[in-house]
Amino acid sequence: MSEKFKFPTEVVELPSKGLIYPEGNPLRSGKIEMKYMTAKEEDILTNQNYIKDGSVLDRLIKALIVSKIDYEDLIVGDKNAIMVAARILGYGNDYTFKYKDEEVTVDLSQLKSTYLNEDFMIEKGVNKFEFECPSTKAVIHFKLLTGKDDKKIKSEIKGLQKINKLSSPEMSTRLKYMILSVDGQSDSKDIREFVDNYFLARDSRALREYIKSFQPDIDMTFNFESSDGTVEEVSLPMTVSFFWPDSKL
Repeated sequence: MSEKFKFPTEVVELPSKGLIYPEGNPLRSGKIEMKYMTAKEEDILTNQNYIKDGSVLDRLIKALIVSKIDYEDLIVGDKNAIMVAARILGYGNDYTFKYKDEEVTVDLSQLKSTYLNEDFMIEKGVNKFEFECPSTKAVIHFKLLTGKDDKKIKSEIKGLQKINKLSSPEMSTRLKYMILSVDGQSDSKDIREFVDNYFLARDSRALREYIKSFQPDIDMTFNFESSDGTVEEVSLPMTVSFFWPDSKL
């Protein structure tokens, strides 16, 4: 019976093309093999403990990946591409949801990926990039955040907000994890002091724009046209219902 009901797998191309991962890492191939979603994976989607602790989507994607990889090594842009591929394999291209009380359907297969141009890299296989601040001329080396980094960032932000519920430290915290060195200084304490006290807003914005110009990812936005003809760019809502259209959760 197992042979009769053996489902095919699909190969998903990573926006990074694998260039950012070191030699010997399976992700260096730039591709990931994934299986189709089954009832077993739908059990993950309805697990209340996973939903409450925010791990449900990561657990689902891990269960669908066939390739022998370390899931936490994936940079965020590659994870996003895998997430969309998982949704398409599970429930098809069309994603229907409500936005401003209007029903919207987006064809997920039409979302565009931005692939990594290795000209931006210091060295192939090394997650390290360089940027010179336009105002202070400080030279920053930085990396693209991985799933492992993302977990640490969320945990730190959660801790900071326990101390001060009105604080909103997400941007500065992400920069602290992203920056590897400033003018050759790579000590974590020095980097944190730089971000908090010396990183001018105009330079911070320039860095973010620079990263946005080449960062491998999948564009999760679409143009929403309301009933009155107004058009605005909107980010796709990523909830449990993204993976399970009939979910009422």
